[in-house]
Amino acid sequence: MARVLIVGAGVTGSLCAALLRRQTSRPLYLAVWDKAEDSGGRMTTASSPHNPQCTADLGAQYITCTPHYAKKHQRFYDELLAHGILRPLTSPIEGMVMKEGDCNFVAPQGISSIIKHYLKESGAEVYFRHRVTQINLRNDKWEVSKQTGSPEQFDLIVLTMPVPQILQLQGDITNCESVFAIYI
Repeated sequence: MARVLIVGAGVTGSLCAALLRRQTSRPLYLAVWDKAEDSGGRMTTASSPHNPQCTADLGAQYITCTPHYAKKHQRFYDELLAHGILRPLTSPIEGMVMKEGDCNFVAPQGISSIIKHYLKESGAEVYFRHRVTQINLRNDKWEVSKQTGSPEQFDLIVLTMPVPQILQLQGDITNCESVFAIYI
């Protein structure tokens, strides 16, 4: 069984996990690691410590679907609308610039509900407080070290965290020639 690690539990990591699960017919161990305490990345929804019903989206508060994106990604919008994760934005927002053909959506349960949906769909084992520090190639496997705990080995790693965090990684991953040589 192939072992795949996705580093980052934001929108890119969660959607990548869901698409891998949907497109792979063979058995697959799929893990998602994130350094934070919850999923969302730059699309996080925070709850008030005094009232969990009171939430605020940190980062994106709504999603704009342009005609160009609609052509390429309509199935994702349709899926999220069908599950009640997205709803059309019907009220204007001060300062919002609307272009012809654009549609705006909000997530009634918070913007991070999009990420949670795709993580659930992926069936991945999701681990929080797993900060990756080093990646090395050992016997044709990727050995991934985190801040705490023992290193683990994977057949494939997908890095979805911001580039400045990728640049902080240590190990063989810093030698791009050896990384890209594997896929050539």
